[in-house]
Amino acid sequence: MFTGIIQDVGRILALETLGGDTRLTVGVDRLDLSHAALGDSIAVAGVCLTAVAFEPRAFSADVSRETLMLTTIGDWRVGRRVNLEPALRAGDALGGHLVSGHVDGVAEVRARADEARSQRFRIRVPQPLARYFARKGSVALDGVSLTVNAVEQQEVEVNLVPHTLAVTTLAELAVGDRVNLEVDLIARYTERLLAAH
Repeated sequence: MFTGIIQDVGRILALETLGGDTRLTVGVDRLDLSHAALGDSIAVAGVCLTAVAFEPRAFSADVSRETLMLTTIGDWRVGRRVNLEPALRAGDALGGHLVSGHVDGVAEVRARADEARSQRFRIRVPQPLARYFARKGSVALDGVSLTVNAVEQQEVEVNLVPHTLAVTTLAELAVGDRVNLEVDLIARYTERLLAAH
């Protein structure tokens, strides 16, 4: 479980194809790996991955075919910057919202505009996921917890304040870019519970 509060921006150091799967190696800057253990979960651009090896300033994780198909990882190249968040531990502050790291789909940036010192983004979400969005609800884009400001059919708008732009990769997004999308867990479970009645 994660919160969508990014703790570091890392960089893809290596991508190795292994029998149809991919092993990626991620270099870290500020993320403290000294207490990390094999099998720990780390969210990489919103994708929950299992650490399988460590170096002093890097870790490696395997990515399955399904994850490659459902996320943007298949598009990544060496050098790409990625948002990083270690798994939530008991007693940690929950500053964003509950994020599982299980990406629901890929969304596309449709527009970006200045709004005072912030940036307003319009994102097109896959049709089957559009029903999960509500004004003032939550969404995770490339692992970043954001508040939904507006919803219109398949498009949602989010506002990125200067701090979020400074400490995540979202400032690098351009119109047409694809992002990993995770809908709010509460919306998903609510739908499931209501469907049972």
